[in-house]
Amino acid sequence: MNLDVLSKNENQEITNRVKKIISQIRELINEKHLQPGDKLPAERILAEKFDVSRRSVRVAVLKLESYGILISKPQSGTFVANIGAIAMNGMVEDILSLGLPDFKSLVETRILLELKAVSLAAVRRTKEDLDRIKEALSAHKTKLLSGQDAVQEDLLFHLAIAKASGNVTMNQIMIGITPQIIVDFKKYHKDYDSLDELRIKEHTEIYEAIKDQDPQLAEKRMKTHFKLLYEYCGVSEH
Repeated sequence: MNLDVLSKNENQEITNRVKKIISQIRELINEKHLQPGDKLPAERILAEKFDVSRRSVRVAVLKLESYGILISKPQSGTFVANIGAIAMNGMVEDILSLGLPDFKSLVETRILLELKAVSLAAVRRTKEDLDRIKEALSAHKTKLLSGQDAVQEDLLFHLAIAKASGNVTMNQIMIGITPQIIVDFKKYHKDYDSLDELRIKEHTEIYEAIKDQDPQLAEKRMKTHFKLLYEYCGVSEH
């Protein structure tokens, strides 16, 4: 898994590019008076028309699909969904008005998700899940004790828990938001590197609660683990 995290400026640049393509697709639908069920030009043609990469077009199309504005059918192409022009234009406006989430909102989302994820993981985890969490725990501990940076191992530990929750949607959201949170927290919290022993202890206790299949204890220990995030971001614990 590639765990490289884009800078805020790079993320903003990509977001702006995709938004521009989304706006152009909307204009195309309106100009051509495309109706529900009508087919859009192929991604290659759209990329040439908008003078962008096919990958950027694909990202924009996927985003519009996630909002139910477009529908992709294998071997057939991409079609306008069964919504009216007024609804479609309103939804696109909402998409275009969205900005990059700030650090505090990302942290709040992560805490809400991960407290539920660790509780579910304690109930649903399989032996394979437990092995994966333990492997990430061991890798994280080994790197910290040898004085190395362990951001990626920290991330893998938390993502292993999200996967063990058995909730695919929750896991996907965690994959999307957790890397930037960990990197930003380390960047701005001056005491991060002095907390190695505490992080090892807390990770171990979370693992043990999941292993013992105790959801209440697992959630309690994860909440304790988030104490610095609560304090640093001014996020309410309730």
